[in-house]
Amino acid sequence: MNPIVGLDVAKGESQVQAFLDQSKPYAKSFSMKHIKEELDHLIF
Repeated sequence: MNPIVGLDVAKGESQVQAFLDQSKPYAKSFSMKHIKEELDHLIF
């Protein structure tokens, strides 16, 4: 297994998608604003 997190960064907001392995998404993608409270969710 090669987990990957993909980020599509745009001005003020990013789309996030996690994958368990190549072409095997883990849950749905989600949108995240560039504020501290939402960026803290990426830290495990």
